[in-house]
Amino acid sequence: MKIQNPNYEQNGYIIGRNAVTEALRAETPVNQIFVTSESGSLMPICRQARKLGIPVKLTDSRRLDAMTGNGNHQGICAEAACATYCTVEDILRISAEKGSAPFLILCDGIEDPHNLGAILRTAEAAGADGVILPKRRSASLTQTVYKTSAGAASWIPVARVSNLATEMIALKKQGIWFYGADMQGAAATATDLRGAIGLVIGSEGFGLSEPVKAQCDAIVSLPMFGKVNSLNASVAAGILMYEAVRQRTSIN
Repeated sequence: MKIQNPNYEQNGYIIGRNAVTEALRAETPVNQIFVTSESGSLMPICRQARKLGIPVKLTDSRRLDAMTGNGNHQGICAEAACATYCTVEDILRISAEKGSAPFLILCDGIEDPHNLGAILRTAEAAGADGVILPKRRSASLTQTVYKTSAGAASWIPVARVSNLATEMIALKKQGIWFYGADMQGAAATATDLRGAIGLVIGSEGFGLSEPVKAQCDAIVSLPMFGKVNSLNASVAAGILMYEAVRQRTSIN
């Protein structure tokens, strides 16, 4: 489903072949595309852009380096509104149209854009209905997030809210249960993650904030058998998402 009336917060660049391809497929508003060549793997992207009426401009790698902050642009970048957000109501409407119980991902203070991009990529692949971010203390939909998500940021709906804990209280009234990720929680594999749920992932350095943790209906953890005592936030998020998928798609 294409989100109507999104809020384009700022202009930026979507970089890399996969990210630009998915942005075009998702009809993300693109002003123009810059490429170092119109041949090879970039040819079909340029052809699709022109089909959509988007100007394609030839440039050199040095200019792309400068435009993208020396990002891994792979010879292409699109000038677009990188920060495209929907509302929480949009996400719930998507779930209702699917005819399935809401499956939400909440990021509580994920500040590393690479982690956020990886979470968006997994959330989209796992069939989550959408991702909810706080407006403060959080990475936003920048070019780095688009690149790291391998284009998934063009497909997974993302909402931003003023206060995550307050939003959780409102969503609880609609029957959604929240499960926060924390080392001290019960085993995720022994927790029922079916039904209308929101998985809450804490920040890279501090985990769940106290106000958000207080609104979680349960705290879940992953088993740790090695010498390290924690996982990268996006890795933990991915494992938890697919544990939920396993339970939600189980015949039994």
